[in-house]
Amino acid sequence: MLKEKWNKLVNLKYFHVCVIAIIIFSMLLAVGFISLRYNVEGETNMPFDLTKISIISSSGGINKEIPDAKWAYDIYQLNDIYLYIDKNKGYGKTEAIKSIVIDNIQIEAKNKDNIKIYKPDAQDEKQIFINKEENETTTLEYLGEMESNIKTSKISNQGGIIAFRCSNNNVAEYKTSDETVMEIAYDQLLKSTGITSEDLKINLTFDLSINLEEGKEYKTTINLELPTGNVIENGTQSIEITNLDNYIFKRTKN
Repeated sequence: MLKEKWNKLVNLKYFHVCVIAIIIFSMLLAVGFISLRYNVEGETNMPFDLTKISIISSSGGINKEIPDAKWAYDIYQLNDIYLYIDKNKGYGKTEAIKSIVIDNIQIEAKNKDNIKIYKPDAQDEKQIFINKEENETTTLEYLGEMESNIKTSKISNQGGIIAFRCSNNNVAEYKTSDETVMEIAYDQLLKSTGITSEDLKINLTFDLSINLEEGKEYKTTINLELPTGNVIENGTQSIEITNLDNYIFKRTKN
C-alpha cells in the first residue's frame, strides 16, 4: 500500500513537471517566433513612415587657372538625395517628431577619399546645396519644428522632407586650348573626359533614425547605388524610389 501511494505521488510530480516543462517550452517557442518575425518584418505600424527616396544625379565643374588653357575645370559628380517622412494616418494617435538623424555613413568607391557629404546651404537663397567646406558633414540632424525648412535643417513635427548631397569631387579634369570653344556645357563635362560608369560607382550606406517627442526611437539602414541612370551620357538623371520594403525599421528606444 505504501509503495502504491509512493508511486502515485512520484507519477503526479512527474506529470506536473512535464506540464510545466511543456508550458515553458511553448512560451519560449512563442517568444522566439515573435522575435524572429520582428527581425524580419520590423515595426509594422509606426507613427511616421519613410515613403519615398528621390535621387538627382548630375555633374559640374570648378573653374581653375592653367597656363595655355582657355578652359580648365576640376569635375565633380553630384547626387542630391531627398527622403520623405510622412505621417501614418492609420496609426491611431497623434505623435510628434523630435528629430530625424542620418549617421553611420559608410562609402565604398574608387574615389572614396574625395567623396564628401554636404548638408543644405543655409545662406544662399537660390541653391539648396553648395559644395563648400562649412557645409561638409558626417552626421545630419533635422529638428522637429512647426514648419519644415530644408535649408536650416528643420522638419515639421508632423512629417516633411530631409535632404543631403553625396558629391564625388575631383573625379576628372577637363582642359582645352581650343579658341573656338566659346562656352562650356557643364552637363557634358563628364562625357568629354572619357570617364566610365565604373569609375563613378558609389555604394552609400547610412542609418536613418526617427526620434519622437515622447521618447520612442526607430532606426533603419539604407543602402543606395549612386549615381542613378547614365549620368555620363545624359548629364542629369533622377529616380524616385517608392518600393521601400527592404528598409526595416526597428525600435531602438521605448
